Amino acid sequence: MRRRLNRVLALPVSATFLVLAATPAMADSTIPTTPIPQPANPSQAPISAPQGPQPLGHAVGDAAAALGVLRLLPNAVDTTTILPGYGEQLPKQSALEAGLGLSSAQANSESYLSYERAIAQSSPVGLAVAGNAPQAPGALAQTALPDNEKGISGGLNLPENPLLNLNLLNGNVHARWSDTLGPCVGTIADASTSVASMSLLNVIPSLPNLPLSGLTNLPALAQGFDATKGLQSLGGLLTGGGQTAADGTGSLLSLPNTLSSRSVVQLVDLPNSKNKAVQSVSTLQAADIEILKGTPLELSLKVASQPTLKVTSTGDKATSKVEYTAPVITIQRGDQVLYTLDAQHPTKDIPIGLPLEQLSKQLGPVEDLPVVGGLVATATKGLQSVSDTTGNVLDLGVLRLSIGELNQNGQNLTTPFAGYQLGASARMLDLQVLPTTALKSLLPAGQADSLPSSLAQLALGEQIGRAYTPTNGVVCGSTNPVTPVGNPAPGVPTKLAYTAGAYSAVPLFWTGTGMLLLGVVLVAAIPNRRRKPAVVKPSPRPRSE
Repeated sequence: MRRRLNRVLALPVSATFLVLAATPAMADSTIPTTPIPQPANPSQAPISAPQGPQPLGHAVGDAAAALGVLRLLPNAVDTTTILPGYGEQLPKQSALEAGLGLSSAQANSESYLSYERAIAQSSPVGLAVAGNAPQAPGALAQTALPDNEKGISGGLNLPENPLLNLNLLNGNVHARWSDTLGPCVGTIADASTSVASMSLLNVIPSLPNLPLSGLTNLPALAQGFDATKGLQSLGGLLTGGGQTAADGTGSLLSLPNTLSSRSVVQLVDLPNSKNKAVQSVSTLQAADIEILKGTPLELSLKVASQPTLKVTSTGDKATSKVEYTAPVITIQRGDQVLYTLDAQHPTKDIPIGLPLEQLSKQLGPVEDLPVVGGLVATATKGLQSVSDTTGNVLDLGVLRLSIGELNQNGQNLTTPFAGYQLGASARMLDLQVLPTTALKSLLPAGQADSLPSSLAQLALGEQIGRAYTPTNGVVCGSTNPVTPVGNPAPGVPTKLAYTAGAYSAVPLFWTGTGMLLLGVVLVAAIPNRRRKPAVVKPSPRPRSE
């Protein structure tokens, strides 16, 4: 396991990517912000109260979306924490996570720092190694307070790397917050990220870097298939290293058309009330998804409906709701629809295997490509379907496609205010590369034992939304705060006794200071008169007797 992790971390991407905004996931019950500082001594004075009119409304919410997330060796690395023993209670992390096209919007009226009240972020790409994520250069972020009348926009071009290729990636962010009305500005935070094209994963680095001919107990392969191909390229199905092609050729997955993500946190009207509800919206726009582009076994995925996740909290469990538009994806080869992924059929497994000698005896020489989904490319007959793969194909892995993984959770909270929080997460498409028992039997004992349950995972369109609203909704208004008077310590009088000497000392001090300054001015103003030098007369000499 340690050697495999070292190989993963040695990828060029770990040297070229310096970026990550967090991958969307369900988090704690409240949005994490800077904690409120507390005095070291309980008898010290409390934090000073704010000055001027203050907002009455409380609102907490966040929304996030990622166009794509790549995970290598998911659930393989222990989570590290500063608290001893606590990491064992947390879920394990992936050895490497790379997020693409990340957008997030946050609102939190309870944050101690004013600029954390509203945050809009757009990150073109992000990286986390064993759960540790550096900040993203080239990412966009806008915070409020102070309020922003206009948003900001920008873009980033990525360096060459073997895992992904992005073109024309742009982002827009806008954060709003009022000094006096707080969240009552309509749209609090709005972030969007778009990319012209994207291609992912032309190598499976979590597999051993071995040629197929170096595997143990490998049966005789079909005539025409080259056994010197590498295992990391899935037997030549992928290009196997170097820069990922811009057009997606030789990649496991590519998106040739513009796709975008958008995350919004806003206030909406409450029926029959002047107060507001908190709403978090995450949307994705995608068109075509291509798998194994550039090979005869290429598959096209058509996104018929765009996924939208909308979470609305009214402060009451009965009226709060999650609305999710699940995608409908058709898997096609050319114009022929092979499978349909929808709410009734959310998962499809596509096996990938090596053609064996028995298969070439039936169909003739094959092209130098593995068998995908029971389809084999022959040298003379073109694509042929293998109805029974037993004894004809040695399965190395499985491509598992799944959609519509919606999870939601709600709870009543009393801290930092009484209200109802509702959260949800969803994914448009999950693509996992799973090892098979046959693959483990071909590997050396040490490598086979440490082979994970999932070699790689690509998630397209990860979305989250969360909203937290006071019981009766968000109140839009402001008031002048009254500084509370604390109870005095025992033995300390509430007022000082009046004594003439004590209260006369201050004016006497300033009176003396003023007279001193006046004297300095007068001395400087009086001209300096020179005195004539005194004439010293000589004393008479004594007479001589």
